[in-house]
Amino acid sequence: MSHHFSALINAPFGAVAISMQAGHLAIDLLAESPAVENQMSADVLVNQAHQQIVKYLQQANSPFNMPMPEQGTAFQQRVWQAIASIPPGQTRTYGQLAEQLNSGPRAVANACGANPTPLIIPCHRVLAKNGMGGFMQGNQNGLKIKRWLLAHEGIYEHR
Repeated sequence: MSHHFSALINAPFGAVAISMQAGHLAIDLLAESPAVENQMSADVLVNQAHQQIVKYLQQANSPFNMPMPEQGTAFQQRVWQAIASIPPGQTRTYGQLAEQLNSGPRAVANACGANPTPLIIPCHRVLAKNGMGGFMQGNQNGLKIKRWLLAHEGIYEHR
């Protein structure tokens, strides 16, 4: 991730960078913060995401009411809507979502990996049948961040 962001929120796991990319909201979870202080944006959508993410980081059951991303395929949209419906403190497996969507677990995992707005679409709540599964498309710090998010929601004991 380049450090071109419109807003930045320092988080216990690093930081959340929020930007607009090609007219669409994008969120990047970073293992380290590129700035000492949080940074706000004048963009209405970025600012709305910023406020809701700050609330979520303070209280895990704080709801998101952001619009679904407009990018992505029809299948990705269906997967993202299914993921967005998983309540805080609960998880689903790739297989459970695949069954719900009449698809395969690998296709669900690929759509999960293409999610442009993690946290808002809580792909960290999607697990493999026998363990954590992936997160952030194999980013070396992805599982560390996923574990923190799940622990924040009371699902996983963070070590």
